[in-house]
Amino acid sequence: MTTLTRADWEQRARDLKIEGRAYINGEYTAAVSGATFECLSPVDGRLLAQVASCDAADAQRAVDSARATFDSGVWSRLAPVKRKAAMIQFAALLDEHVEELALLETLDMGKPISDSLNIDIPGSAQALRWNGEAIDKIYDEVAATPHDQLGLVTREPIGVVAAIVPWNFPLLMACWKLGPALSSGNSVILKPSEKSPLTAIRVAQLAVEAGIPAGVFNVLPGYGHTVGKALALHMDVDTLVFTGSTRTAKQLLIYSGESNMKRVWLEAGGKSPNIVFADAPDLQAAAESAASAIAFNQGEVCTAGSRLLVERSIKDQFLPLVIEALKAWKPGNPLDPDTNVGALVDTQQMNTVLSYIESGHADGATLVAGGKRIMQETGGTYVEPTIFDGVTNAMKIAREEIFGPVLSVLAFDTAEEAIQIANDTPYGLAAAVWTANLSKAHLTAKALRAGSVWINQYDGGDMTAPFGGFKQSGNGRDKSLHAFDKYTELKATWIKL
Repeated sequence: MTTLTRADWEQRARDLKIEGRAYINGEYTAAVSGATFECLSPVDGRLLAQVASCDAADAQRAVDSARATFDSGVWSRLAPVKRKAAMIQFAALLDEHVEELALLETLDMGKPISDSLNIDIPGSAQALRWNGEAIDKIYDEVAATPHDQLGLVTREPIGVVAAIVPWNFPLLMACWKLGPALSSGNSVILKPSEKSPLTAIRVAQLAVEAGIPAGVFNVLPGYGHTVGKALALHMDVDTLVFTGSTRTAKQLLIYSGESNMKRVWLEAGGKSPNIVFADAPDLQAAAESAASAIAFNQGEVCTAGSRLLVERSIKDQFLPLVIEALKAWKPGNPLDPDTNVGALVDTQQMNTVLSYIESGHADGATLVAGGKRIMQETGGTYVEPTIFDGVTNAMKIAREEIFGPVLSVLAFDTAEEAIQIANDTPYGLAAAVWTANLSKAHLTAKALRAGSVWINQYDGGDMTAPFGGFKQSGNGRDKSLHAFDKYTELKATWIKL
């Protein structure tokens, strides 16, 4: 735990030297075109860096480097125990640079420094470490064969992996993909969001310092979809992994079909239901969890509990508890260690969230907490955590992913109705159920069409639990040993003895 104060962090921010160039074949490099874009901090609008705006020419350079490195075998055919040592050292370097990386994350994305320091960067290191530790513990198979034959089922690295990651957990989401992709022996090209590229650019150098060969891990920042599209259409990219919006995810599937049928693994949007039954074991705990489920990370979470489904018989008792719990979540300067709600990532996202709040008013929902932009004098992008009551599942705020701290409260009368409302969405990423009845908990969890279901908590699990969605929330899984399936090919080798 650090003892740094807000003043300490602000001084470090002034002294921080920020790298904005791409990282290709073990070197920082400008975009071929020389183009850059401004990276602005949502904390106060300051200019952090001019960042390389890569395009198709840079994608070609990175793919060439990644392919040559993969084919050379310097990483792909390295002994597993040696890859493991490099991955664990990579994780250790993230731990060693935790304060620098946390500061970059907060300045770039707007999240509270306490979250960056205690959640994002340690979680990123743990993702690398956990997957690295798995390298020499995943065994292949021997098929059941006649005595004069031998059938082998082996996993091989798939080749060149392009990873397009979001801005809400910039390094953590990257490491959920880097961990198994690199551990499997692939070469990786990481395309961070233009809204938060700085930690990805920084850790590329740490990978080489850890012993991962140059060319194995490359970073291509870019503005808009230019470089991401180039990677998605590239004939020599074998797998594309993505976390972000459902609209972009669908487009990436199209690009795969238009190019080389590369494998595409997607974690897309969510509109997660948080279901509180009248027999919940602890309504106060449920209320506090409902508040954190929408306010944590400014609501910029794919699994945010944005639909609170409350059994009607307790709604008048329960909703005031949620409103009171939400008062503890107050936007403040992200460099203050006591702040638990920071700035939204940029002006565009702030305006999007405010437009959804206006939509809630227009559709007849009742605002019972928050709902305004605040701290405008700072130059930052801050919005109060917000609650709407009287929401129906037909309203825009209940159907679309807002990606901001806006909670919709819906009432239900029976478990069957709760399940129907919960599943009435194109998404299926996560859900939660609060009940003291064991059978009800299991039966409801089985009926919910979601990749993660949490019982009497919100956002449970660790690196051992697979993470991903049903329906239009995507395919494949991050985390757990199941993640390795995305980055390996299965080969059957049949030997006549």
